[in-house]
Amino acid sequence: MIRSMTGYGDASAHVDGCHFFVELRSLNNKYFKAVIRLAEEFQGLEAEMEARLRERLIRGTITITARCSEDSASAAYDINVRALSTYIAQLEKVPQVASGKLKLDAAALLGLPGVLQPPANEEERVRRARAAFMPLLDKACDALIAMREREGGTIVADLESHRGLIAARLAEVSERAPAVVAEYQVRLKARIEALLKESQIAVEPGDLVREIAIYAERTDIAEEIKRLSAHLDQFRDLLSGSSNGKPVGRTLDFLAQEMLREANTIASKSPDGAISRAAVEIKGAIDRIKEQSQNVE
Repeated sequence: MIRSMTGYGDASAHVDGCHFFVELRSLNNKYFKAVIRLAEEFQGLEAEMEARLRERLIRGTITITARCSEDSASAAYDINVRALSTYIAQLEKVPQVASGKLKLDAAALLGLPGVLQPPANEEERVRRARAAFMPLLDKACDALIAMREREGGTIVADLESHRGLIAARLAEVSERAPAVVAEYQVRLKARIEALLKESQIAVEPGDLVREIAIYAERTDIAEEIKRLSAHLDQFRDLLSGSSNGKPVGRTLDFLAQEMLREANTIASKSPDGAISRAAVEIKGAIDRIKEQSQNVE
């Protein structure tokens, strides 16, 4: 199934007095990129979280936000009393502090290096966070993928409409192409006969045939029509899900480039007005396909 690259998913849970929350946001990117936002004490989980996402997502910029709010006494940081006492003893030697002109600010003291220290069971907190965050990451990823798939259905409908337009115009071009040479033959013969009428010089059939053959070879678009038709068949197969669930965004983009190459050649080789108008519509639809394929994983 085709997926969009934009989506959102979140999940949360209460575990042992802690509220854990994981949020995923996905935007377009040619490659996979993870932006992980974790509290400093949990940053050791970044690599593990990114690896888990890489198992399920191929393209897109994925922003992960994981938070933990504790309402238990174990969340409190420890005060390093000896370090705090040392700071106070040094500050009391400052004349302004000793004279009472400058008051000591308890909040500022707690912010000094080494005064506040993480709880002694920090390793245990990280272990609990891992046990809570990873299942939530999977649930959030499930929700993200579900949204990507829903948006992918809308993208498929749009791409299919453009593919249908191209197929219809290509059929018109294929039907019109043989008549272009026949019409040129009639016009060429009439023009030569008109020019030579007064001189009574007859047109040699061989010369006329050679000129028509040169024109036919120069304006032949049969191969371009065949290749563009083959690209459309492959494009249809990709839209129908024949890729076995593998991401197809890059393949769609490549096919669009190849289709545009064939459409440009058809437009440049054929002097026929009807074919030129059809080629313009084909190229317009291909451009819209290229834009839309940038949204596909």
